[in-house]
Amino acid sequence: MAVLSAALAPNAAADDVRSQQWYLTAMKADEMWKVSTGEGVKVAVVDSGVNAGTSSLKGQVLVDEVPKAVSYHVTQDFVGHGTTMAELIAGTGAGGGLKGLAPGAKIVPYRIALDGLKDPVEKRNTPSTAKVIRAAADTDAKIISMSFGTPYFDPDVEAAIKYARSKGKLMFASVGNEAEKKNSIGYPAAYPFVVGVAAADKTGKVGKFSEHGNYVDLAAPGLGVATWCDATFKSYCPGEGTSMATAITSASAALVWSAHPEWTANQVLGSLIDTAGRDWPKNNPSNYLGYGLIRPRKVLENTGIDPGPAKTDPLSYENETGVTDASPSATASTASHPPKTNTGNRTSAAGSSAESSGGDTLWVVLAGVAAVLVIAGGAFAVLRSRRRA
Repeated sequence: MAVLSAALAPNAAADDVRSQQWYLTAMKADEMWKVSTGEGVKVAVVDSGVNAGTSSLKGQVLVDEVPKAVSYHVTQDFVGHGTTMAELIAGTGAGGGLKGLAPGAKIVPYRIALDGLKDPVEKRNTPSTAKVIRAAADTDAKIISMSFGTPYFDPDVEAAIKYARSKGKLMFASVGNEAEKKNSIGYPAAYPFVVGVAAADKTGKVGKFSEHGNYVDLAAPGLGVATWCDATFKSYCPGEGTSMATAITSASAALVWSAHPEWTANQVLGSLIDTAGRDWPKNNPSNYLGYGLIRPRKVLENTGIDPGPAKTDPLSYENETGVTDASPSATASTASHPPKTNTGNRTSAAGSSAESSGGDTLWVVLAGVAAVLVIAGGAFAVLRSRRRA
């Protein structure tokens, strides 16, 4: 069963939604939007479907661009999760809705059988994850955003991922929310060529729930983020999860790709890795925050930035290492990267150069197959080795 990577707290009023978008201020979105809003970039959101009728998504969802073979009920979001992810990426903020980090981007919606889809007829008619990824790969969507996970390795999905990679797509997936229970790792984040995203809070610390291990590549805001409470779309709830972090990372990539349309997926990802906020060596990434906290502003503000070679994979070591049967423990994870400031089960990316700016200190400084999938956790038997010992 595959899991969605978001947890909700009930009873948040819709008019409080903007106050829960602390990361827009922390990442200096207003400054970034002067350079790029994500215009011209399409993001394939593979999730529970996307309600194209919310106030924030009107005009933002390209339903007609979904290949017919995988178009079953793509705008019927059965839990509200996919709609939230779409709004976090490209929402306009109209009508008190979520404002996306890349409001100029467009969403191409896809629906798969995630946890929460109960109707057997719906399950039967909903296309498989592998089929959806292949279909998205054959479109002109540049980014594939996957805020879910499953405990099972699926060779068909792995083959679809490799196919999408061959088509030049940049893929992001949530690493999962089970760190406090079993810290197991899920797919698709653990497949080669998928960027695994962890969740961090206002201070840049990884959430206690955010799974850690050698498959984490980047981290993004994922705590205290508003989400739709359910599929009635009547109100938002405060939530936390690697789902939201994945959507915000996808939006960050859209901002960069819009500003540099001539770049390849390798160059977009390489620029995000090079500018990520971290206080450890780039060649020894953290098992908690990967290469660090995303800072797309650092890419956009540097007009002479070198993105690296177009054909060089910035995750070449990780992607060529393959799969092992050794699951990383918390102890091994801690030992595999330089010491950091710890608070409970959280690891901070804050360096000694952090400036003081209220509660958003770090982000202001750093940011200048089973039939059903789970949103995004679960245990599996094998995982990709993603770090040197």
